[in-house]
Amino acid sequence: MSKKILFINQEIVPYVDDSALSLMGKQVPQTIQDKGFEIRTFMPKWGSINERRGQLHPVIRLSGINLIINETDYPLIIKVATIVQTHVQVYFIDNDDYFSKHQQAPATEADEKSLLGERAIFFARGVLETVKKLRWTPDIIHVQGWMGSVVPLYIKTAYRDEPSFANTKVVTSLFEDTLKKKLSDNFKHCVEFRDAKAELLAKYKDTFDFNELQKLAIDYSDGIVVAQQNVGKTLQKYAADSGKPMLAWPGEDFVDAYTDFYENL
Repeated sequence: MSKKILFINQEIVPYVDDSALSLMGKQVPQTIQDKGFEIRTFMPKWGSINERRGQLHPVIRLSGINLIINETDYPLIIKVATIVQTHVQVYFIDNDDYFSKHQQAPATEADEKSLLGERAIFFARGVLETVKKLRWTPDIIHVQGWMGSVVPLYIKTAYRDEPSFANTKVVTSLFEDTLKKKLSDNFKHCVEFRDAKAELLAKYKDTFDFNELQKLAIDYSDGIVVAQQNVGKTLQKYAADSGKPMLAWPGEDFVDAYTDFYENL
């Protein structure tokens, strides 16, 4: 039986502009689906996305959850669309305060740092809560982009007893730094949820930046993929020193390498 792969993407072409991250956000799920794997794909519903042109539709049965972030309730809205050329279905995590009001992905937007960490937390928890409602059990969760960096932590702590994720392996892809900012000092407090306690983050800097987020993801992942040729050497060394299965950058023709990595994880 083919494995089920959940892709958590920060950006996907054609819904945002071309970049290494958005292109891989499209290409990896597409090629893995073509290989016969069963997949689900998620990304944020950035305000720059034209819902009519992209043919996004609200999914009422999956929406209606409220997530508490930093002691405030935020409604979770789910939308869905299909990339016509590839037949890949994409679920969008939406919320007016965190996504729809923001025109572009955090790689390029001028944003208040206080929102960045909360947005990543909302996105991570929104994806996982939606997958639970789908009653779908992924064998592997593959995170592409720093927006999903807290997902590995949550899978190994807050969601570890959930039937949907009890046996799930987590893979994190490493890319070049697209954050260029530091998160607010309350990030550790905001992350807290169930067994994901702030004290688990004591080893990291008080102020999280791109590298700290990636280190967090590496520490709680089961496998690491170097997804871009120019990933920072410090992060690559950190991943290698973790002793976890690690796929070096396979070049442009990555599909067989990724497939083997999934199968052997």
